[in-house]
Amino acid sequence: MRMLRINQIKLPVRHNSEDLDRAVQRQLHMKTIPAYTIVKQSLDAREKDRLRYIYCVEVVADLLKESQVKRSVADKNIMLTDRKDYDFHQVISDEDSGVKKGLLHPPVIVGSGPAGLFCGYQLAKAGYCPLIIERGLPVEQRVDAIEAYWISGILNPECNVQFGEGGAGTFSDGKLNTMIKDKMGRIDEVLRTFVTFGAPADIRYVNKPHIGTDILRNVVENMRKEIIRLGGRVQFQTKFMDLNLDSDAHLQSIVVEQGGTSQVIPCECLILAIGHSARDTFYQLQAKGLYMTPKAFAVGLRIEHPAEMIQSSQYGTSEEAAYLPAADYKLTHQTPEGRAVYSFCMCPGGHIVDASSEPGQIAVNGMSYRGRDAKNSNSAIVVNVTPEDFEGEGPLAGIEFQRKWEKAAYDAGGGKIPLQLFGDYKVGRKTTKLGEIQPDLKGQYAFADLNDCLPNYVNNAIINGIMSFEQKITGFAREDAVLCGIESRTSSPVRMERNSDFHSNIAGIYPCGEGAGYAGGITSAAVDGIKVAEAVAKQCRPDYL
Repeated sequence: MRMLRINQIKLPVRHNSEDLDRAVQRQLHMKTIPAYTIVKQSLDAREKDRLRYIYCVEVVADLLKESQVKRSVADKNIMLTDRKDYDFHQVISDEDSGVKKGLLHPPVIVGSGPAGLFCGYQLAKAGYCPLIIERGLPVEQRVDAIEAYWISGILNPECNVQFGEGGAGTFSDGKLNTMIKDKMGRIDEVLRTFVTFGAPADIRYVNKPHIGTDILRNVVENMRKEIIRLGGRVQFQTKFMDLNLDSDAHLQSIVVEQGGTSQVIPCECLILAIGHSARDTFYQLQAKGLYMTPKAFAVGLRIEHPAEMIQSSQYGTSEEAAYLPAADYKLTHQTPEGRAVYSFCMCPGGHIVDASSEPGQIAVNGMSYRGRDAKNSNSAIVVNVTPEDFEGEGPLAGIEFQRKWEKAAYDAGGGKIPLQLFGDYKVGRKTTKLGEIQPDLKGQYAFADLNDCLPNYVNNAIINGIMSFEQKITGFAREDAVLCGIESRTSSPVRMERNSDFHSNIAGIYPCGEGAGYAGGITSAAVDGIKVAEAVAKQCRPDYL
């Protein structure tokens, strides 16, 4: 579809939809307001005393007179472009691989995080009736189970912030921005799908979209219900245990455990969307010969500041700033030793949560509700680590690196989230009392020395980074800034190798999403789920129907 795209529409912070209507009308020199779609909305905060929103909108060119189109494109901020909406069936037909394998049983998807859900949703719409198995609980029950853990400290290894319907992203900020590019329109397909199932419409155009954990939970539940309505199935509290291969190393079935009983599920097509924390599953797959390699990731600590402090630093103190949403930041630093230090998963007006998934270990994450109206803002300050930093060898050495330091964090906090003020952290002194900043944590915490929870080179890099970030955000390195840890699940420490057809070395297995090492957030994981669904549909036909 031919579109007329209008860039650089600038409006004051306090504007309404009618103001945007009139701005579009003026740009096109029209007597009436044309129908248009907002493509992007971003905030220009470079001048703190002149905060503005900048819009990009599109009008269907075919609805305009040709003379209007020609006159409009003479403006440097207006251009003609083509919009192509994502079409699963068109992608399949455009890239048809020819002869397809006939499946005798529905595809099985292990994991119901973004990758598994979007893979399952596309396959269900295409008539493949997939089976999704999830070791944790449905999201509505999962919420109660996790909140009970935060109060009691009694961990359920099968249902926690990492495991359960929706994956780890369901108990996060719900960020949807991504660095990946996709010319097929899959990113917009992900955002459109979220809106279809209950997310706010603005996620399709705001510069840094986020749903919020409260809204995302409902979206996940609605997606599951639609998959079932389309003929798919979802089994909860069902844990993947093993593969059965034939003499040619082709997948024949999988073994799962449900309610303490083993069950064999015939399966020639298996999508592994297991997430980055399914450590036991990684070991089971390694034992079966699935080819994996170690992968770099990052570890560090969460830092909390007053949301008001971040707001003032990023937006200034003008009257207009009070009308803006909670401010975020993105900070990077390179240490003299060559370590990259950066903020990760920044949660404006958010909370720090106990995101542990194994007994005797502590991991944390950040979480925000849609309103982002909590008193503190937090982010992880993390440092890159590579396979050369891991003590062991082999593809799973990064997992053991994570486990070692998560156990150290557990021991330092006596089973609770270890917490320390920055002033104490940088001199290696255990904190004994809080300053002005009161922690906003979901889970129990205890004062500790966080230097005991990470390698020395990571601690030194974090201190170096925080001191440098003070030059960009005044107060970032304040003595009473709250630190807690550890943040160790930034991305998968493993990559399940796959070829251009998305196959692993074992015929019939498709590694998928963040746990497999092909994504780094909700949107990119969902996009990878769509890509794997396309690969299955190109290569397999559902003979079981």
